[in-house]
Amino acid sequence: MSRSTPTPAPAHERDDESGIARPRETAAPGAVRALIVDDEPLLRTHLAHHLAALWPELEIAGEARNGREAVDLAEQLQPDVVFLDVHMPGMNGVEAARLMGQDVQIVFVTAYEQYAVAAFEQGAIDYLVKPFDVERLGDSVARLRRRIAERRRLGAAQGGLGQVTSLAGEEPEDGGGATALGSLPASDLDAVLAALAGELRRRAPAGERLQWIRASVGQMIKLIPVDEVLYFRSDEKYTLVVWVGGEALIRKSIRELLDGLEPETFIQIHRSTIVNLRFVAQVIKGPNETAEVHLKGRNETLSVSRNHVHWFRQY
Repeated sequence: MSRSTPTPAPAHERDDESGIARPRETAAPGAVRALIVDDEPLLRTHLAHHLAALWPELEIAGEARNGREAVDLAEQLQPDVVFLDVHMPGMNGVEAARLMGQDVQIVFVTAYEQYAVAAFEQGAIDYLVKPFDVERLGDSVARLRRRIAERRRLGAAQGGLGQVTSLAGEEPEDGGGATALGSLPASDLDAVLAALAGELRRRAPAGERLQWIRASVGQMIKLIPVDEVLYFRSDEKYTLVVWVGGEALIRKSIRELLDGLEPETFIQIHRSTIVNLRFVAQVIKGPNETAEVHLKGRNETLSVSRNHVHWFRQY
């Protein structure tokens, strides 16, 4: 379905409680699909308005208010493009981008902060500064259209769109210096985004940090000091908390916990695992860019996936 007007999605396409657009029921074959992510509804509408004028055939497949919603919607909708606000409650936009993989085109939207803009420029990552002007947005749209057209052309030549995962070496025609998020080598891109994600979390207000973990232990409710937690490991329903005094199960997800933990102390080393660096004795490198964490005074080890091994490259 093409967006022919700059108006927001009709009410029947939006979640009645959250106001976030649901996936569209129909879409034109081959349509370019976009996801808009911002915690401010007016800014989402403002961006959609200008995109409708600059790129009428673009389909706005959905909207999200925060990083967690963005990751879930991106997995569900498989958009070609995500316009992603950097500063949002909970999971910030950079952390969300790292979970979306290399196949989606990302344009970060940020209030002007030099450290963020410098990181984007260092990584040759496309971005818009709030309040963005139409000319700058037009430049981003032109780059996106070229990249997506080239990606699809190469995909068709290779017999399937899904086979094209990188356009390394592509240079923008306008000399703007920004390349596709997927154009950087995966290790370089992840290093840039990891550094920026950590900086954003460090700058979050300290009052938002978790001090205690409330957990059920038998018939009791136990208050576990966060500083005493060795690691968190989740499955589909529960998260195991291992601390110096024992173990307990909680219902908070890994994503929810990351939002409240001190980023310089607790790091995610696997999709399902967060470890407290104070309790790490050593890290042993494994095959295929993986690693294994050994804990102080413990027999168990924790696996580090290749998506998170960058934390220990200095070891």
